[in-house]
Amino acid sequence: MLLGVAGAQVPERLSEADVRHLLGRTGFAPSPAEVAPWVGMTPAAAVDRLLAQAEVATPRHPAPAFTAEPVHVPYGQLPDEAARRQARVRDRADTRALSTWWLVEMRESPTPLTERMTLFWHNHFATSEQKVRQPQGMYVQHLLFRRYALGSFRDLLQAVARDPAMLVWLDGGSNRAKAPNENFAREVMELFALGEGHYTEADVREAARAFSGWGVRRTDWQATFQPRQFDTGPKTLFGVTARYDMGSALDHILAQPASARFIVDKLWREFVSPTPDLRVAGRAAAELRANGWRTSAALRVLLLSDPFWAPATRGVLVKSPVELAVGTLRQFDLALDDFGPVEALTGRLGQDLFQPPNVKGWTGYTAWIDGATLLERKRFTERVFLALENGAGMMADGARRGRLGPARVAFDAGGWLRPLGAWPDREPDAATASRLQAAVLPVPPVNPVPAGTVGLPYLRAMTLDPAYQLK
Repeated sequence: MLLGVAGAQVPERLSEADVRHLLGRTGFAPSPAEVAPWVGMTPAAAVDRLLAQAEVATPRHPAPAFTAEPVHVPYGQLPDEAARRQARVRDRADTRALSTWWLVEMRESPTPLTERMTLFWHNHFATSEQKVRQPQGMYVQHLLFRRYALGSFRDLLQAVARDPAMLVWLDGGSNRAKAPNENFAREVMELFALGEGHYTEADVREAARAFSGWGVRRTDWQATFQPRQFDTGPKTLFGVTARYDMGSALDHILAQPASARFIVDKLWREFVSPTPDLRVAGRAAAELRANGWRTSAALRVLLLSDPFWAPATRGVLVKSPVELAVGTLRQFDLALDDFGPVEALTGRLGQDLFQPPNVKGWTGYTAWIDGATLLERKRFTERVFLALENGAGMMADGARRGRLGPARVAFDAGGWLRPLGAWPDREPDAATASRLQAAVLPVPPVNPVPAGTVGLPYLRAMTLDPAYQLK
């Protein structure tokens, strides 16, 4: 149980602080302009609107040009090492272009919950271009996560199992009846659908047989089923014997009692707090099953629960590098002419999109911050506001990726401050300072802003406070 939460916590109507909490957890840190339309709504109406908008959202910008090109020739079919080296350089550049495109989508999307859920599934089904070696295939998988962002987890799991990038990543393409490969079977149980302790080694072996026969046709990046490579024999999975294939085996895995709670607990740790509430999580799991495995049904329960709204759960999660970077740009309505430095920053802070560290994905929470990354996080917001104060371009953070020029950053300080009762050239009084802090930080600041600080330096000081790393 979540300690320190007692009594009804869900507000009758949303205050500014409530809206910032809801939008900050389901998207990225919102600007005052984003907050205003939601104030005064009931929580149920607000959550239903968020979910409905996210389910029909589409990208605002065309994907990078390489995604529409013919599928790249696999490295192994290239004539020599020089050609392979050139292909690797091209693929790294394409992956960076894809990451940058997605960051722009996150920054500008009117439905940031769509982006957050797409990022959630990217981490849940962690797949890396470093092994797939096909950025076009990573884009195909990305569209899959986007399509099922809040839809049926069952349908998403079935689709991911047949996704060419996943077949390459977990060696499903080399799983044959006479030489079964257990990698996907093991991870689908441990990391995707059940969790440790809810399956046996025998279940892994039998599931691997059920998943045999699939391959990847790399000439057009399609998953193919090869009947002669499929194990047609009976398999015993979780004590039930049948002639399972991929579809029926995955459905049987989801039928296990632990599966719905496993998904709900991951959603809880992403959107609510580090420790799931047993009662609420159990109710969300029941709703997940009752509504055809629709993720939106489970998430609605979590977002309308007392623990989500309790003061004890506000500011208890740590922003990921992507949330920090994109949230800063959204929160202050900052405009950039080049997102290359942002893509470089998130990678330097440990979150290279399309290149998670391993099959378990990014650990998240407190693992995001250590002595080095905390300094780099603070350096990011400090450089942004110093660039604005000095009227200069933003730091050339993209240099690590081969980008040379600095990005230009623009901010309407007066337009941002005045609706909060503050002014670019005037020190805020106590009431205004409190409102400013609430608009920037999820919890009260750890350190007081020095007396005499005004305008942009005031905002910079708040982003340097440890509380700014939380959500």
